[in-house]
Amino acid sequence: MSEAEEKRPRKERKQNAERRRRQLLDAARRSILKHGLAKTTLATVAEEAGLSQGVAVFYFQSKGGLLIETLRDLYAGYEAHWQAALESAGPDPAARLDAVVAADFDEAACGPAVLPLWFAFWGELHFQARYDEVAEDFDARRRDALSAICRALLPDGSPGEADLIAEWIDTLTDGYWQRLHLSPGGFDRAAGLSGARDCIARLVPGVYRQGVRRA
Repeated sequence: MSEAEEKRPRKERKQNAERRRRQLLDAARRSILKHGLAKTTLATVAEEAGLSQGVAVFYFQSKGGLLIETLRDLYAGYEAHWQAALESAGPDPAARLDAVVAADFDEAACGPAVLPLWFAFWGELHFQARYDEVAEDFDARRRDALSAICRALLPDGSPGEADLIAEWIDTLTDGYWQRLHLSPGGFDRAAGLSGARDCIARLVPGVYRQGVRRA
């Protein structure tokens, strides 16, 4: 850190640091989209960000550290997205379930600037233990949220049944994401959402007859 930076008020230094980290994380995403995960380096990220490689090293120390934080940031954005959808849906469990599913097919969750990043990292989960740890941490909270919704929808069912249906729903949307990734020209997000809703209507009869409006 330079002498001039040292003299800045602490709040300003913190804001500048957060701005630099955000700049580098966004640049890391662009580098992965452009070069792939394996060929993304601190140098390619620094170039995308318009910063020196030394700045990237200062904030993330290594390529591995930068990529772990990029994955964590990707998951954090996704979690904030579906949680915001839940909060806006209100207390009705059918509306909450539809809100979570609809959020999964929003551009912010699986658009062309995001979906390739998911698959780039997921392809490395079993080879990078730290990636697996990050994914499990976020995935566990999503599973818990879906299970809670399904338990509310199936008050006469067992907790195990609700957990199983929640797992099926999560697997369903994952499968549609894979189809979107592999066939971007032949399948779109609207078709994925429609298919997911039709399947859920069969898994949980009556869920779309409880006041949920399907756009």
